[in-house]
Amino acid sequence: MGFFKEFKEFAMKGNVIDMAVGVVIGAAFGKIVSSLVDDIIMPLVGVATGGINFTDYKIVLQKAVMDGQEVITPEVTMNWGAWVQTIVDFLIVAFCIFVMIKFMNNLRKRAEKAQKEEEAAAAAAPAAPTKEEELLTEIRDILKNK
Repeated sequence: MGFFKEFKEFAMKGNVIDMAVGVVIGAAFGKIVSSLVDDIIMPLVGVATGGINFTDYKIVLQKAVMDGQEVITPEVTMNWGAWVQTIVDFLIVAFCIFVMIKFMNNLRKRAEKAQKEEEAAAAAAPAAPTKEEELLTEIRDILKNK
C-alpha cells in the first residue's frame, strides 16, 4: 500500500500537474507552428524558389529491383530534402518560441516596473498621522491658544 500512496503524493504535487499542463499546451503550440510552417511559410518558400519542394530531393543509393510492374526490392534512398525540411521546421519553431518568450519577458518587465513605481510612490507619500499624533497636535494647539 505504501507504493501507491507514494505514487499518489508524487502525481498530485503541483510541479507534476504544472508540467502536464505545459506538455499539453506545448503539443497544441507545436500543432499551431506546424500548420504555420506547412500551410503558410512553405508555400511562400515554394513560390519564392520557383516551386521547389525540398521533401522530393533524395539520393538513390540502390535502385529498386522490379519484375515488370512488381517491386521485388524497393529502392534505398538518402532523403536529404526531408532533412532540409526538418531543419527549416526546427528553425521556424525555435524562432516562434524565441519571439513568444521575448514577448512574455517584456510583459514581465513592464509589470515589475509598474510594481516598483507603485512601491516608490507609496514610499514617497508621507504616512498619515496616527490618532495619537492627531490628539497630541490638538492638545498642543489648545495649549498654545491659552
